[in-house]
Amino acid sequence: MSESTPVAGLIEKFFTQRLTSQRRASPHTIASYRDTFRLLFQFAQKHLRKEPSTLLLSDLDARLVCDFLDHLEQERHNCARSRNARLAAIHSFFRYVALCEPGHSALIQRVLAIPAKRYDRATIEFLTLAEIEALLAAPDLATATGRRDRNLLLVAIQTGLRVSELVALRCADVVLGSGAHVRCYGKGRKERATPLRREAVVALRAWLRDRRAGPEDPLFPNDRGHALSRDAVEHLLAKHVAAASAKCPSLRKKRVSPHVLRHTTAMELLQSGVDRSVIALWLGHESVETTQIYLHASMSMKEEALRKAAPVAIREGRYRPADRLLAFLNGL
Repeated sequence: MSESTPVAGLIEKFFTQRLTSQRRASPHTIASYRDTFRLLFQFAQKHLRKEPSTLLLSDLDARLVCDFLDHLEQERHNCARSRNARLAAIHSFFRYVALCEPGHSALIQRVLAIPAKRYDRATIEFLTLAEIEALLAAPDLATATGRRDRNLLLVAIQTGLRVSELVALRCADVVLGSGAHVRCYGKGRKERATPLRREAVVALRAWLRDRRAGPEDPLFPNDRGHALSRDAVEHLLAKHVAAASAKCPSLRKKRVSPHVLRHTTAMELLQSGVDRSVIALWLGHESVETTQIYLHASMSMKEEALRKAAPVAIREGRYRPADRLLAFLNGL
């Protein structure tokens, strides 16, 4: 077994052959894997005092990888899910190395044996009807930027598109005739069409008429006419949430991200009685089981189930303490 196998050649083949040619990985996957190895090699450079281009496969042993994962959590303050995503990229690389360099099987097996970390699953956040209305009323419609932001938020809430799908929309992806919908090319290389309600159709028709853009132009452009970035969407959402909080104080208690808007779409569909399989298709989920999280988040559905299961002799209702002082004392 050769201990002098350079990492640089393996990494180059992993990205160009394995990910790009063989697996046809999406740009998002490639970018995520790229960031993982950039962080790993910077960590190895600091701790091994070797330039990344001179690293050997034997340098990337299980001990170094474990130290790197600890570094992500303790120094970069990454959550367990981010740590697991980085580990998944490293595992994918070492499975490829197992085919190219079987002589390093002992080292490879030790790295592949590093387990993902378990983590607590919090109840998902979503917006109520009052919060949705306050958020949509926040942008200033007297400006083009405000109209863009309002249309973007409206489409996000009504369609449940991922932020990557939202910023990739082109004007040609919007169909406003009979059976109005937007087309997107989403996760897992799946193309899907998501219907639009009347409010969104009216707003988008006015937006496209005012923009006079070409079919291939981005639906929601930045000031330079290019597609918005994920960071830009997060920034504009945070700005309008802060403004909406003045009229809807409950928003101050929530951390509203673009994915929360996606959860809001799912909860609206679920509470309207839409079947989970339809919600999975609507959101572009790989499995119907993914929508199970929304059942756990719906307090109204749980209360409905409780009413059906309650004994006949017990009066329905939610417990409310008669006095704030007694409630304080009872809570001690």
